[in-house]
Amino acid sequence: MASRSNSFCKFSESSYDYYTDNEQPGDQNPDRADPLTRNNSLNGLLGFTFGSKKMRKKKPFYQDRAALLLAFFVLVFLGMNWWMISRIQNSGRAATPRVEFKFLKDNASTLSVREELVKLGKVRKPQKTIYARLLAKAAHALAEGQRKAEPKDLWAEPYFVASTWKPCAEHRDWLPSEGRNGYIIVTANGGINQQRVAICNIVAVARLLDATLVLPKFLYSSVWKDVSQFGDIYQEEHFIDYLKPDIHIVRELPQELQSLDLETIGSLVTDADVVKEAKPSFYKKHILPILHKNRVVHFLGFGNRLASDPLPLQVQRLRCRCNFHALKFVPKIEETGALLVRRMRQNVTRLGPLDRHLVGPFSKSLMKGERNRGEKVARYLALHLRFEIDMVAHSLCEYGGGEEERNELEAYREIHFPALVELKKTKELPSPADLKAEGLCPLMPEETVLMLAALGFNRQTRIYLAGANIYGGNSRLASLTTLYPNLVTKENLLSSSEIEPFKNFSSQLAALDFIVCSAADVFAMTDSGSQFSSLVSGFRVYYGGGKMATIRPNKRRLAGIFVKNNTIDWRTFEQRVRKAVRQTKRVFSRPVGRSVYRYPRCKECMCNT
Repeated sequence: MASRSNSFCKFSESSYDYYTDNEQPGDQNPDRADPLTRNNSLNGLLGFTFGSKKMRKKKPFYQDRAALLLAFFVLVFLGMNWWMISRIQNSGRAATPRVEFKFLKDNASTLSVREELVKLGKVRKPQKTIYARLLAKAAHALAEGQRKAEPKDLWAEPYFVASTWKPCAEHRDWLPSEGRNGYIIVTANGGINQQRVAICNIVAVARLLDATLVLPKFLYSSVWKDVSQFGDIYQEEHFIDYLKPDIHIVRELPQELQSLDLETIGSLVTDADVVKEAKPSFYKKHILPILHKNRVVHFLGFGNRLASDPLPLQVQRLRCRCNFHALKFVPKIEETGALLVRRMRQNVTRLGPLDRHLVGPFSKSLMKGERNRGEKVARYLALHLRFEIDMVAHSLCEYGGGEEERNELEAYREIHFPALVELKKTKELPSPADLKAEGLCPLMPEETVLMLAALGFNRQTRIYLAGANIYGGNSRLASLTTLYPNLVTKENLLSSSEIEPFKNFSSQLAALDFIVCSAADVFAMTDSGSQFSSLVSGFRVYYGGGKMATIRPNKRRLAGIFVKNNTIDWRTFEQRVRKAVRQTKRVFSRPVGRSVYRYPRCKECMCNT
């Protein structure tokens, strides 16, 4: 893996004391006087020193080695500042950095839409840099920061109370369900994150209805174009055996039920038939009778179809048990995930709090490496930059690309979000400026790098970038890769043969991102509403022991800071960003109605010691 770092020379000034032939150490020498005093004196202006008996010539400037060194390093410092700033300001045509940035190619929908937009003639050109003034200040601050220590709590959770919460979802207080009321099939839609939530929700429903669960299946999506099924991502045997004390799980329907036309007999239940965030009473009233009548129900989709509350304590705990304990990645994913983590830690021997839970037996490989290097060298930040074209288009926000950007995003919406296009025609929606002010727009790469710089992450920080194709391409990432050159993706870290088994399987690639982000010393998200970020942050809370720092930006607060781009000074910007981010780190129990997958600090999932 190629990497690039931009080291700034450090020096210490030495004192050079010298005396002329007729001078003694106790005499006053104008050449060694304070520079300001010397420059304002007649002697300094003329370049001569007057003695009592004779006039002697002042030593030339080039013989003052300390001054020469100082001038040299000032020029180097200014030169590096100029270089970084020019790289940002010319992001539209920025050269590819030494760390060859290969964009993820697993999101087939983006690629196919790109081709469609080419036909429409609406592909956008590289745009000009926004936030140019603040980015220039950030570059200057990062250059100066080479000689400064990072904030002491930058890589840690600031509140001790976070460490008082311990995992306890494994505690069971009931007898196994026999699944006597029939069989439940689920074919979950969406990507790996939506599917994971659907799996744990259907496990809870199976217990509520005393039904037998058939091993979950995944719906093929024309968007993700991934044919992966449950067994390609998760360990089937572990899932069945671990949940045996809770529910009965089988691999397939009994032979006598396989020939049934489920749609004809009324056993096919789609998302249109189940209200969003449905309560347990809904399933007992509407689904249980179908099970009694037909012995089988098939849920198709099942996206967010079980409410967070109210739920019996033990059923809620079962959801946590499923998410944090029952779903283990297959060995192929665990092994490659461990390899990525080890390389991000630069092969330094260190076992993180989550490693064993993420990569199982392959966590032993993380203990093989160099032992004589400091932990500071081995740590890394994982960044989930949720700035793919689907997110950007659906947000209805603007991102500095002008008319070309608006045309391209509208063309994408017409293809993928026709209902949103119709809604725009019939209803007056908030303006992009209003959406931005309310924190409803995803953070742009430029805003993300400004946040990281303001928080105090130095230029040498190793950053793992998770996600799919970034909207705007290489030029859009120029500010991020210029100010933080040690930014990599799994494509940078893995050889072609190592990543080959995962190509064209977006869910399996996302599983690798999940492992590396969960194991990171710091995880930074740019959209707190992202399902991926929610699951990763919840995993870090559950197993992290209060030591796994997570950055959850309050986009509404940050919007009020970014809007002052043309006037705010860097020191004030730093202070306001740090305050806004620190406020999101407060430790609290799960609010009623919020997801246990994201907020596991509750009596159902964790114990407060």
